[in-house]
Amino acid sequence: MRKLVLAAVLAALVAPVAHAQTAEVHVFTPGVVFNSGIQDLAASYTKETGVKVTVTSKGMAALINDAKTGTPVADIIVAPVSFMDGLEAEGAVVPGTAADIGRVYIGVAVPKGKPHPDVSTPRKLAAALKAGGTVIYSNPAPGSMEARIINDMLHQNAIFKGVKTKISTKGEGGEALVRGEADMALQLICEVLNHPELELVGPVPEELHAYIDSKVAVSTRSTQADAAKGFIAYMLRPDHNALWKSKGLERLP
Repeated sequence: MRKLVLAAVLAALVAPVAHAQTAEVHVFTPGVVFNSGIQDLAASYTKETGVKVTVTSKGMAALINDAKTGTPVADIIVAPVSFMDGLEAEGAVVPGTAADIGRVYIGVAVPKGKPHPDVSTPRKLAAALKAGGTVIYSNPAPGSMEARIINDMLHQNAIFKGVKTKISTKGEGGEALVRGEADMALQLICEVLNHPELELVGPVPEELHAYIDSKVAVSTRSTQADAAKGFIAYMLRPDHNALWKSKGLERLP
């Protein structure tokens, strides 16, 4: 009898470990968060817990479609706030699991070693862009949310009239600036920081609303809901705020 009891106890102790080693959580995210630290957190979480976290970057159209019908099944969905609101309304995410991740601003980038003009106010930003030569940014035509925000800012505010702009036809604006196709770029800060050949001058001023706020939630299609909740809790821990910030994302209060 004692042997049977001991065997049962050992089985109970080993089972959670085995589950942790075999569990896999799939995260679907747009590039704005993919480039902002979530990959680092996924790797550290896997190392600490044994739960494999696979993070996949998707364009917004593919993200929304694959979150609902794609394979592998998404356990966690990351999306800009407006898109997450739609997913919640459609019942695509588990009620009560949606949580704010943070904000990534559009920033002004220049090639490494070039002067950093003052961009701290809308008028100073406009003056810097006008004096800085050609300003390049991502192509809004394919549906890039970042590119649309930049395009709207430049064309719906009279103070930017006269800025010499160029649309990148090959990759995002930061990549184009690295290739020497312009003098400055407007780009999500998380993507500027990914290019060692570039330097961040500063964020676009807050009042221009040139930023993307994102949220995270558990997918209703997930078969790993508990593991998904565990990773979400981990990635949003306050002690990880510094990592997010170093990658260009500001956690919201």
